[in-house]
Amino acid sequence: MSQEKQTFAQQDKLPKLPIPDLEESCKKYLKSLEPLQTFEQHAASKAAVAEFLQNEGPKLQEELIEYAKTKHSYIEEFWDDSYLMGNDSVVLNLNPFFILEDEPDPARGTQLRRAANLTLATLAFIHDLRHETLPPDNFRGVPLDMFQYTRLFGMARIPSTNGCRLELHEWARHMVVVRRGRFYWFDVLDPNHCALFTESSLVATLRAIVRDADELGTKVSDEALGVLSTEKRRTWSIHRQTLERNSHNRECLKTIDSALFVLCLDDVAPQSASELANNMLCGTYALQDGVQTGTCLNRWYDKLQIIVCANGTAGVNFEHCSADGHTVLRFVADIYTELIFQFARSIHPQTGSLFQANASPYARGLSRKKGSAPLDQHLVQETLFCTTPRRLEWAWTDAVKYSVRYAEMRLSDLICQNESAVLEFDGYGKHFITSHGFSPDAFVQMAFQATYFSLYGRLAPTYEPAMTKSFLRGRTETIRTVQPEVLTFVQAWSDVKAPLQTKLSALRKACVQHTKCSKESASGHGFDRHFYALSCLWQLLHGAKDAPKPSLFADEGYDLLNHVVLSTSNCGNPALRIFGFGPVVQDGFGIGYIIHENRLTICASSKHLQTQRFLDTLRQYFYSIQRGLVEAFKSANVQPNQTYVDHAGNECDARTGLPISTLRRGPDELANGEAGHTGYSFYGDASDERLAHSQGMLHHADVGKMVFVSEYD
Repeated sequence: MSQEKQTFAQQDKLPKLPIPDLEESCKKYLKSLEPLQTFEQHAASKAAVAEFLQNEGPKLQEELIEYAKTKHSYIEEFWDDSYLMGNDSVVLNLNPFFILEDEPDPARGTQLRRAANLTLATLAFIHDLRHETLPPDNFRGVPLDMFQYTRLFGMARIPSTNGCRLELHEWARHMVVVRRGRFYWFDVLDPNHCALFTESSLVATLRAIVRDADELGTKVSDEALGVLSTEKRRTWSIHRQTLERNSHNRECLKTIDSALFVLCLDDVAPQSASELANNMLCGTYALQDGVQTGTCLNRWYDKLQIIVCANGTAGVNFEHCSADGHTVLRFVADIYTELIFQFARSIHPQTGSLFQANASPYARGLSRKKGSAPLDQHLVQETLFCTTPRRLEWAWTDAVKYSVRYAEMRLSDLICQNESAVLEFDGYGKHFITSHGFSPDAFVQMAFQATYFSLYGRLAPTYEPAMTKSFLRGRTETIRTVQPEVLTFVQAWSDVKAPLQTKLSALRKACVQHTKCSKESASGHGFDRHFYALSCLWQLLHGAKDAPKPSLFADEGYDLLNHVVLSTSNCGNPALRIFGFGPVVQDGFGIGYIIHENRLTICASSKHLQTQRFLDTLRQYFYSIQRGLVEAFKSANVQPNQTYVDHAGNECDARTGLPISTLRRGPDELANGEAGHTGYSFYGDASDERLAHSQGMLHHADVGKMVFVSEYD
């Protein structure tokens, strides 16, 4: 394989995110508001927009253009602050999760073997990223921004009383494992970013950690210090300050903050998809004699977490400020693919690897060939490899103990207020949808709208992210699903007297409009980020306390549109089984969905709403619209030998409706539809300077109690 650096080769060639035309943004804003407002409300919003264009708007637009000249992106710093300055707990409110498909090799599907192999694949990913041999992302030949990958590993979100900050440990070499709320660390990379473990030696190390944690008992609530990371950010900041007054606790916190990532080894084996989603989103709730013992205590939410359940089911929960779903999806898709390569190597040893990384010559458990060069013991001593796991032991004070106890209580309350449920719909998927001429993403978005309208009798503000990584430091832009065409569709669909063709025609027009909005947003011509930047810039330059807001931002319609009741995201890849996140408002739903070739997976979450009822109604809609499409197809002048696909995935004769054959179910495919950039779907040698830097860096403190590892258990 080539060792040529390529990961960031296109960064300097990426164009900047364009600043949209002000009048065009205002037109799109009003069109998105129209189906959500009464006639009188919409008239007031029109007046506010007209006043804004006449007064503050043009000046603010000029100031934004000037501001952007010295920035990578006009929205980047404002967008980071939107994540970092909030005070809400990140659990259930911010951090999303992915759940991987099952291990391709059942023999490697046990918890510790899967955890070890996912860890080793992650280390290989990090090796290639740091050596810049990781192939860059692209979409249909267009290079995508790779900056977010630099903030994926060794990154920590640090709270303060004035918002959070991101702290990057670029040359981190150790990882943290948490089991039953207890934290352990050990080195996993050498200075050349090669893994210090073989599979068997890493399994032995993880087994030692599990044994040590389990011997300490199951009632861990009073010692599960990670629960503090679930607090509101300013509260967590105060607790951190209390902890850091003790120098030993300060070193323990530094060890966690500076780790590459956190591996959570859970002691539960969720059976249903909904149980699994809840475990990955916020952990389980389980009481023993009134004491919390659930996996909600087995987390550290300020870092990237790889979570492996007792039955080997695995996923990730990630800090959202530093990276979007597309970036994390590339990472998990790559490490899952490496597991497939690993399975293939067990059949054909000549099978290669997705990565260029090799095990370190100093790897624990590595068999050395006869005649090989002796180990450089001096280098080993100089770099201070600490491959034996150490348990972090906190200096507990009464204040810290009470903080942990009350944090657990508040987290448990949050979990009890939240409901997550999963619909694994196997009636059809992308194949059926595209065969009838629809964009899969638009089709599913209209399903959400029809479902919500049938339950509540109205439309609600809806958010879907479009990826803008074709631009320098690009992240996302909002697709405003709710448009006048959508209102026409849901009204027609709910009208029992409306002819079928009227309903289907309205659906098609709504889908076409959604695809148009998706393309505009992906090309940087949405209005949400534009307006948010203008609002932030006004606050920065002119936001004295007594200064009135510009009419646009004072408009009730602006608040209405930003109260996102349906927060949705399409994140598709064959490596994923489930994807989800919490709602962003109290009266809303968080909806993550995956469009496979012949099935759809939707994970919905809400507080105080009827989540399961929403998904049950959604399932009914999927079958109803299928029947309508098949009926319309059959009623046309079709030839007897033409076919359609029924709800079970069977190929049927269009004239008789009888099955002809069962369609071969191929592998799941990327399902972004016509728009391509909607949601977070993922498509399609050493640096001497860095090595010298890494070898000369100060090692983190040698903190923690050493845990005995038996290689022969």
